[in-house]
Amino acid sequence: MPNTRTANAVRLEFAPGSLVQSNLSGAAFTGDWLWVAGDEACGLDRLRLLPPVGHETLRFGEVRDFPLSELLELPGEPDEEADLEGMAVADGWLWVVGSHGLKRKNAKPERNHADNARRLAKVSLDGNRRLLACLPIEADASGAPCLVRQAQDGRRALRLRGDAQDNQLTRLLADDPHFGPYMAIPGKDNGFDIEGLAVDGRRLLLGLRGPVLRGWSALLEVAIETRSDHLRLAPLDDSGTLLRKHFLQLDGLGVRDLHFSGDDLYILAGPTMVLNGDIRVFKWPGARALLAASREPVRFESALSESVPLPHGRGTNRAEALCDLPPALAGRKASWLVLYDAPGADRKEGEHTVFGDLLRHD
Repeated sequence: MPNTRTANAVRLEFAPGSLVQSNLSGAAFTGDWLWVAGDEACGLDRLRLLPPVGHETLRFGEVRDFPLSELLELPGEPDEEADLEGMAVADGWLWVVGSHGLKRKNAKPERNHADNARRLAKVSLDGNRRLLACLPIEADASGAPCLVRQAQDGRRALRLRGDAQDNQLTRLLADDPHFGPYMAIPGKDNGFDIEGLAVDGRRLLLGLRGPVLRGWSALLEVAIETRSDHLRLAPLDDSGTLLRKHFLQLDGLGVRDLHFSGDDLYILAGPTMVLNGDIRVFKWPGARALLAASREPVRFESALSESVPLPHGRGTNRAEALCDLPPALAGRKASWLVLYDAPGADRKEGEHTVFGDLLRHD
């Protein structure tokens, strides 16, 4: 497990008007190029490695936007929030997933009681939140990785078939005895909320921030295949199973991000609801092989390695993205990059620069 955290070791420089600014929710690398997602945008940003300018270990900047509307036929409006909460690079693709969850309006201190009562009763679904997609990565003339609608080798950007209201995954879960009742509850109310993605071949693991059921957090395992101009769920085995559910004991916390490192699965976990509480990294040893061999439709896993805590503030500095540094950047000691949603003043410089941490691990 991780043993050393270096705070503010990674400097990320965004630009005025860039799609992602500070509320970071996903990260992945292609070589020494960094992809980041934000939960308030409908697109991704790419940053390149630059020489350090201060005390930081790594610096990334020269940001370029990749709006999803230029890559996919979106179910919602082009600028409608996708609430991207998970991403992973695998086999030349960048996979992304939206929260799939509903949202509830919050009370505001400047509003009167009647207005706030009406606001708190209003639940809605942004049209692009129920998005699961794979985007081809292709080098441009300068060698920089880019996201493209169609690559020269024929690969195309695709998403799970669906519309602004549902897709194949949400329809599958609608009658599920564990998650069906939570599909109509907003994510921040312990409702259904995807906040982690890990890829192993054609199988995907989707980590749920909520619901947490009697202290058990959940991973959904699905398989994906291509059909013409879209993705669809595929059987996980010869019996036609479309979904496996893995319940994890994370001390009552929900999943915030997932990451395979070798055969082990690392889980970034935090509060399900709007709380200033523990944020930790858990390790599931040997998870990759165990998941590949498992045929159980539902299983429970409590043998996770002791967790490592991460800092958090009051309404700020919530760790939401975890990914391995490429060996060329990590040096002789393997390290993770940890990025934060709602960075506090101690993690910002000016309007467009934020800082993440490096976390050494065995």
